[in-house]
Amino acid sequence: MTYSVAVSGASGYAGGEILRLLAAHPDIEIRTVTAHSNAGQPLVQHQPHLRSLAHLTLQDTTPEILAGHDIVVLALPHGQSGQYTDALGDVPLVIDAGADHRLTSQDAWDAFYGGPFHDAWTYGVPELLVDGTKQRERLRGATRIAAPGCNASTVSLSLAPGVAAGVIDPGDIVSVLAVGPSGAGKSLKTNLLASEVLGTANPYAVGGTHRHIPEIRQALAAAAPASTGASGDGIRISFTPVIVPMSRGILATSTAPIVPGASDVDIRAAWQNAYGDETFVQLLPEGVFPRTADVLGANTALIGLAIDRAANRVTVVAAVDNLVKGTAGAAIQSMNIALGLPEDRALSVNGVAP
Repeated sequence: MTYSVAVSGASGYAGGEILRLLAAHPDIEIRTVTAHSNAGQPLVQHQPHLRSLAHLTLQDTTPEILAGHDIVVLALPHGQSGQYTDALGDVPLVIDAGADHRLTSQDAWDAFYGGPFHDAWTYGVPELLVDGTKQRERLRGATRIAAPGCNASTVSLSLAPGVAAGVIDPGDIVSVLAVGPSGAGKSLKTNLLASEVLGTANPYAVGGTHRHIPEIRQALAAAAPASTGASGDGIRISFTPVIVPMSRGILATSTAPIVPGASDVDIRAAWQNAYGDETFVQLLPEGVFPRTADVLGANTALIGLAIDRAANRVTVVAAVDNLVKGTAGAAIQSMNIALGLPEDRALSVNGVAP
């Protein structure tokens, strides 16, 4: 069966990456692409690398144009998807790459985003541990999927095994991320100009203000054993992203205290048991740590683990391509699961080098 797809926000970075991956998907027909200010222009004017889609013209983003497809993917700025999802009730599968349907708590939404609150959809991180199982079980047959925030899923995948196994204390997490500016979208912003980014590292959203914090707390609370009664209130994280001069990529370094009594064997086993049979999330050998270059263009999260007994903390270093595993790849992987297709269809573990 071939599924017809409409992609909104098709002139942006996330929309372009979704289209690049879908263009190689044998079960997908990309029928419609939409935008706002760029409507009426050829898609390749804004995505010149998508040569196989040169026949497509950007249309207006309206519920009427998006309706009538088997799948609609929304790659819109945060706070803009909800106005369309409410009107797409007849579409069999809708995937939101924005934040509008990620959070279960309205209080968290009001505190970090503001504006109308929309119900949470099935979270699109298949490998994430939830109540002793994997999130992919909740994605099977799903009709509404919330693709993750790239920083949030990277940190959550980094630490969920330790939280689930009870070998780290999630009440004192510190995460520092080196991130590429493509994660901020394609809109023109002074702080993202080449002259402001090249040759420097720029911290932003410092001091607990980044919008991905409640998403991380929500994911890690869900990973905690049900017997602990853990909630987002028990997950405390100091989260500091830093823009660095690479167009793509996230290198997340996260640390958390070791729970008394947890042995080195117990700690490494927690991550090995969680990801040992996963295709797209891979634990590297002891003493080996990833680089962002190793995941460029791949739907892969590579994780390195160190046990720092002097500081009594676990250090986890994770690398992802923010536009693939962080966004578009996660959306398509989740779509494949929801439709009953092979999970890796149109997705690769191989990066691009040099």
